[in-house]
Amino acid sequence: MARPQMLKLPEVLTELGMSRAGFYRMRARGKGPRLIKLPNGQLRVRRSDLDTWLSGCEEAA
Repeated sequence: MARPQMLKLPEVLTELGMSRAGFYRMRARGKGPRLIKLPNGQLRVRRSDLDTWLSGCEEAA
């Protein structure tokens, strides 16, 4: 079974066209894709979680 693709936060920000500060403001409001915190403190987003979240944004628009 293949491991899910994990995106680094800068990759997610580039894809969304957002600043890091804007992303964290959105997360503080309870919005945004699910994040995974690695043991070393770095953040990752599963490709599937980002795609699912973006699909939900389309429906809400």
